[in-house]
Amino acid sequence: MEISVGHTPDSDDAFMFYGMFTDKVPSPDFKVNHVIEDIEKLNRKATDPELDVTAVSVHACAFIPGYTILRSGGSFGINYGPIVTAKKMMTIDEIKKCKIAIPGKMTSAFLLLQLMIGKFDYVEMNFSDIPEAVKSGKVDVGLVIHETQLSYEQEGNVKILDVGEWWDKTTNGLPVPLGINVMRTDLGMDTIVKFDKYLQASIEFGIEHFDDAIEYAMQYSRGKERSLIEKFVKMYVNKVTVNMGDPGEESIRRMFAMAKEKGLVPDFEISIANK
Repeated sequence: MEISVGHTPDSDDAFMFYGMFTDKVPSPDFKVNHVIEDIEKLNRKATDPELDVTAVSVHACAFIPGYTILRSGGSFGINYGPIVTAKKMMTIDEIKKCKIAIPGKMTSAFLLLQLMIGKFDYVEMNFSDIPEAVKSGKVDVGLVIHETQLSYEQEGNVKILDVGEWWDKTTNGLPVPLGINVMRTDLGMDTIVKFDKYLQASIEFGIEHFDDAIEYAMQYSRGKERSLIEKFVKMYVNKVTVNMGDPGEESIRRMFAMAKEKGLVPDFEISIANK
């Protein structure tokens, strides 16, 4: 079966798909054509299903009823996640008065920050442009994701809020739900489960062949040094990535319950692949 698979130009996604996309983990069932797009573009594509399988922000699941969440391939933070940066320290009240640069309205980071501080004024921009926009004064505050969570000091900015730590304390230690992979529901649960296991095998292969998988992922390093990319991958390719299990599923359901209560997402039911 030929299927289209979308992932982001990010090192953690590349690491996860290394085995699959290099045919080091072959499948008798699937021939994969992969599409690489920024996460917010993939989120928007998923609202009118273009891809059979795609990485999306967990937040996007509120707007893509045609997809089922896979149990493997999720990006969950373990007491860490998106951060908010500025050129100087600020109080939450000061932050709320600023226009905050966000990496997209459908990103989980945006939803989590709204849950943390309430609604706020924002401007959307590509996540990789946010650190420089903060440093140059184009914006006062930036919501930062991906490897720029680790490099903000090198970019001359300071961390003023830690969304991941807030989530960890608020939920008594649930993983931070950020990114997941989804598959078109109309392909049927048997096919979805079969692909889910294929993706899980690719992730496990990457973990077992860490150095080779990192070397492959470095093509998406955006100029960051290898040591930082290794740290980033180890943060976001963890045991919950291999299989979200009950903690990952509970964290997704908890985030949406909180968001529905505050009127931040429509009322909907999520679909998650069978165990």
